[in-house]
Amino acid sequence: MARLTFLILAIIVAVSSAFAPMPRAVISTQAVQPTTSPFDSTALAMAEDMTWEGEYPPSKVLGPIMSKMPSGLLGLISIVCAGACAYSIAQSGALQQEPGAFENGSWVKWYYILGSFGGPLAWGTHVASWIQRKNGM
Repeated sequence: MARLTFLILAIIVAVSSAFAPMPRAVISTQAVQPTTSPFDSTALAMAEDMTWEGEYPPSKVLGPIMSKMPSGLLGLISIVCAGACAYSIAQSGALQQEPGAFENGSWVKWYYILGSFGGPLAWGTHVASWIQRKNGM
């Protein structure tokens, strides 16, 4: 019991120290020569401003591929991904009912694990579909 209390106390102290105010850095008053690197300007030139005003972002926030896809296609992809996730979860649940499935791990199948990634993909593509619909695509 003492070890558990010590562990919980250590976790609380670690989490609390993450939110403690940091001491201010000492600012030097000496002049420093700015160094220029050829990589500084290219990094800034490659980054685009992705801020927007209003209810929904422009299509460019979806990237070079999905920004050109129509809303209906993204919605269809979202439905397929959600279906794959639901099917994988249902089939994993059915395999768990078999006798001895938990003891030897036979209910864990790689294709059901792969299908379970359809949930987050369905969420992302449905948001992309909404963005494209709002932008008239």
